[in-house]
Amino acid sequence: MTQLLRARQGEITAEILTVAGQEGIAPEELGQLVARGLVVIPANIRHSNLSPRGIGARLRTKVNANIGTSADYPDIAKELDKLRAALAAGADAVMDLSTGGDLEAVRQRVMAACAVPVGTVPVYQAMVQAQEERGSMVEMTADDLFAVIRRQVEDGVDFITVHCGVTLEAVGRLQKQGRLTDIVSRGGAFLAGWMLFHEQENPLYTQYDRLLEIVREYDVTLSLGDGMRPGCLADATDRAQVQELVILGELVDAAREAGVQVMVEGPGHVPLDQVEANVQLEKSLCRQAPFYVLGPIVTDVAPGYDHLTSAIGGALAAMAGADFLCYVTPAEHLGLPNAADVQEGVVAARIAAHAADVAKGLPGAKEWDRAMAVARKSLDWEEQIRLAIDPQKARQYRESHNPEAKGKACSMCGTYCAMDVVAAYLGKPADRC
Repeated sequence: MTQLLRARQGEITAEILTVAGQEGIAPEELGQLVARGLVVIPANIRHSNLSPRGIGARLRTKVNANIGTSADYPDIAKELDKLRAALAAGADAVMDLSTGGDLEAVRQRVMAACAVPVGTVPVYQAMVQAQEERGSMVEMTADDLFAVIRRQVEDGVDFITVHCGVTLEAVGRLQKQGRLTDIVSRGGAFLAGWMLFHEQENPLYTQYDRLLEIVREYDVTLSLGDGMRPGCLADATDRAQVQELVILGELVDAAREAGVQVMVEGPGHVPLDQVEANVQLEKSLCRQAPFYVLGPIVTDVAPGYDHLTSAIGGALAAMAGADFLCYVTPAEHLGLPNAADVQEGVVAARIAAHAADVAKGLPGAKEWDRAMAVARKSLDWEEQIRLAIDPQKARQYRESHNPEAKGKACSMCGTYCAMDVVAAYLGKPADRC
């Protein structure tokens, strides 16, 4: 029985107790949020080493890190390095998006080494197998796709991205209106190509009940993918994107009715002035389902710095009500990220998430910042480093930029430290700040 069905019966599961302890929320209140579908706890019954996380209303904004092989870089060891980097940096979840090498082995190794929720995009494996076994991705059958979904959830995957809203109608709207970057989602692009080639509807849409049966058996959370998300600012919030979101709202209803946990994925490239509207649109059309956003990336002109463009958009989206931020690394749009890129991406997304939690008044968020302010007033460098969102980087800067380590002040101001001067003349100790 799924977390959703058990919560509806008033049961406080072990997963609810764990998440309630993490979040400082009463288990009974959290159970009600899960029962209403406002919070999901991705927790496959076969993920034995899982420390669950809650995603949704009244909880800390969570951060996901994508890892995975490609055809050019199929090395499992490097992906495990990225996994360790993501977890060390504080990722709340990890997605394996592998498309190269032994996909089964990569996923199983990631599952064994990962104690946070793990997600996948099953259509990737299905299309790779069709290419390798039949010479073309479009030779995939619906049965092939559902077989991959079952195999992945049996391995213990906690949530899966499924592009159920990429329908012939949505693709037709895109073609009629026109787009600068067409479809940039790999899963969305593949399914659109498959539908147009076969002149058939998306099997994830037409056989949605079949999908629900599989994931309900293992209590896997559906992440309804945004296959029609905009790939540039010029395409943001267009008819194809909104058409898909309307469909996803209906599929949220069907999933909840079936007792399946569900969240919704969102854009993508969105200008700052449209970010809040996109969040409000999802919350309205999808009955307040947890919202999982990629970024959003708020300008197209910063390759190499898209962890920053994403953090800007992510902070605004989370403040408006988004619940789950998918990180973006500095390598976005340029190449496959390495472990250092993963670390940078996770930290940038965590900064955005925390800034939003402060703005939303989430319990404990402002207290963290206040503790840092007290440590700064006291020139307590060890405490500042301990409280830093990235303690390792903070220590590196402190030690490398203050080689003499003379006095309590840093090398920026030295003798002219504002904290020292004000303390001397106002006599205001740090513990009264």
